[in-house]
Amino acid sequence: MAALPHAPPETGPLRRPGLPPIRRVHRRRRPSGEPPPLPRHLNASGRWWLGLSAGVFLAWVLVVVTDSLALVDAVDTSVLRAFAELRSPVLTDVAEVTGVLAGGRAIHVLWLANLAVLVVFRRWHHLFVWVGVGLLVVNAGVLLTRTLQRPRPYGVEVLGDWSGYSMPSLPVTVLAAFLVSTVYALVPAGRPRTIGKAVVAGLLTLTALSRLYLAQDHPTDVLAGVVLGVALPLAAFRLLTPNDVHPVRYRRGSPAHLDVSGARGAAIVRALQDQLGLLATDVAPFGLAGSGGSTPLRIAVKSDAGPRDGADGPGADGDSYVFGKLYAATHVRSDRWFKLGRTLLYGRMEDEKPFHSVRRLVQYEDYVLRVFTDAGLPVPQPLGIVEITPEREYLLVAEFLRGAQEIGDAEIDDGVIDQGLAVVRRMWDIGAAHRDIKPANVMVRGGTLYLIDSAFAELRPSPWRQAVDLANMMLVLALRTDAERVLARARLRFSDEELAEAFAATRGLTMPSQLRRCLRADARDLHGDFLRLLPYRLPPVRIQRWSWRRAGLSLVALLGLLLAAVVLVDLLGSPL
Repeated sequence: MAALPHAPPETGPLRRPGLPPIRRVHRRRRPSGEPPPLPRHLNASGRWWLGLSAGVFLAWVLVVVTDSLALVDAVDTSVLRAFAELRSPVLTDVAEVTGVLAGGRAIHVLWLANLAVLVVFRRWHHLFVWVGVGLLVVNAGVLLTRTLQRPRPYGVEVLGDWSGYSMPSLPVTVLAAFLVSTVYALVPAGRPRTIGKAVVAGLLTLTALSRLYLAQDHPTDVLAGVVLGVALPLAAFRLLTPNDVHPVRYRRGSPAHLDVSGARGAAIVRALQDQLGLLATDVAPFGLAGSGGSTPLRIAVKSDAGPRDGADGPGADGDSYVFGKLYAATHVRSDRWFKLGRTLLYGRMEDEKPFHSVRRLVQYEDYVLRVFTDAGLPVPQPLGIVEITPEREYLLVAEFLRGAQEIGDAEIDDGVIDQGLAVVRRMWDIGAAHRDIKPANVMVRGGTLYLIDSAFAELRPSPWRQAVDLANMMLVLALRTDAERVLARARLRFSDEELAEAFAATRGLTMPSQLRRCLRADARDLHGDFLRLLPYRLPPVRIQRWSWRRAGLSLVALLGLLLAAVVLVDLLGSPL
């Protein structure tokens, strides 16, 4: 390693924020058996529909065991005969029109319309549940009809089209499942969804009356089809896409940002008091534009200090603030897919192994924050971890940098530039890399620079990753100044060889997406300016990395896409 051309400037030790005066109360351990602050449940209607499904299944077991199918047929036939006595040319035309929804073409149109809307609005979680529910209901319905082998109604003339066995009514089952899935996947919760449920109930009622009038199904066939078609998607969407985690909304915003009002907000307040002894008075989103993998929060908590003169709003009555990052299982799944995509496109460029649980993710970030704090790095001090829902939602609590600005909005001088470069040098000294240096993660307050969001940080990284951190920090600093000024300060702390290596390793993908956007929006070519100003250049470090693992994953992904296409075609072409 070449020697530094000059001694580093005397900027003093790196400073970090001090904790505000926060009031603490007695912490309460949740007794065994008590539900967590934000439990997951099906609600009464979900349990009722699942219980009704179990009741239908037990009823058919009882019918088969007691050999009383003839009695059920007699009751069904009497009902169908009562409908047949009402037949007239006009009512028959009406019944044929109202029964169109249960036809194969209408169901396929409904399926494709849902698919298109979910893809356009990129609600992938709802889409996966939608597809899974459709496959489950169709295959379960086909299996039941082939197992029970109940013939079509006899003793009454069948006017409509039909095929196969009748128990349960497969068209009614699939229609009910798709309509319920449509309501939970496309209609926002609240009054719109309540109206949507009423519309679905009306459509199913008209379809059922039509099929009974035309004698296409027995009454018990329709009943079983409705119960099966409603219960399965209702349970799936409420358990896998609860509105608190996956709200249906059509306004702009990242799906990673969870709604912290209502039940979740109350759960956060209660959990903070029980688990950390903090008395929260307000929970609000904060800095969402710079965060795509969690929900950042500004939390007002009771303080031991008196009221602040001239203050208003949350925190005015002697409150302080803490910072919270809310993580949920959906963030872990997104991280898993993100890292898989990077591996398929570029190979593993560093530690690309995903976290297997949200608890592990939060524990890791809290640990890294403590390592950085112990090393004297200017990062928010960690205050603890709060459990919202076991294995599903956790809140990482740290100090809030009150009055700090993103570096893109702050005025910086040589002292701030030196602090940013000193942060990178200190991370090199302790064997760490931040891995996500971008304007949103570099804050300035009162002439002091702070580094936040250590979720992607790595201990004992490769030299390549450390070099990338240096170049990204220099680019962030140059956005508010210029390349020549930043390079001049950097050469006081890093050798020319280190600087050349940093820009040989940094380009395109190695920069966070926000930093790439800022560089594109800047009229200057800052990356090119640094390359021109460097005393010499090194060959670019290769980013594309092939391995047997990448080749195998690519093959598996291709086979998975082909299988999904086959299943989709089979589902669209399945007879109803």
